[in-house]
Amino acid sequence: MRSARTRRPATVPLADARKLYLARTYAYVAAKGQGLAIVDITRAETPKLFKLETAQGKITDAEDVIVGTTNASLFAYVADGINGLKVLQLTSPASQANLYGFSPEPRPELIAWAKTPWPALGLSKGLDRDRAVDESGNQIAVFGRVGSRPFTRPEMEAFFRAKATGQLYWVTDAVSASPPIPYGR
Repeated sequence: MRSARTRRPATVPLADARKLYLARTYAYVAAKGQGLAIVDITRAETPKLFKLETAQGKITDAEDVIVGTTNASLFAYVADGINGLKVLQLTSPASQANLYGFSPEPRPELIAWAKTPWPALGLSKGLDRDRAVDESGNQIAVFGRVGSRPFTRPEMEAFFRAKATGQLYWVTDAVSASPPIPYGR
């Protein structure tokens, strides 16, 4: 990527863009204090800001976003920093008549939230599987995959605890030459 460069018409100015998730013809950007930025990327050379969603001022610290689908609805899971986890329903039969197209227009509605003991800084979506898991062991099905069962507690812990010590793995976006340390030290 030595020759990477900014394409002026292919930018969308956001004050503090964090992580993003691409889904069909939209980019969903965790935009810190601006909330969830939804960008129309139908024409990648000329993206356009479709909407800044704050859920009426309830999303104020967006750090990360993951998009998933359950049955006929699309959902955005937002790591909202000090505010915890937010769940927005992006599409639903109740909000759109043309729901079943290739890429229906998102109409975000805040449908659930959870306060987290620490700031929610990131989310993961492993291989488009059917659940999200946090360090406390809470998990939610997000894709409705037929034939899957919830992970057992030991299966979940293998994803976020060091095998030898049982300490939680944790990450930040800060670059450091030091070895990683367990969370809470």
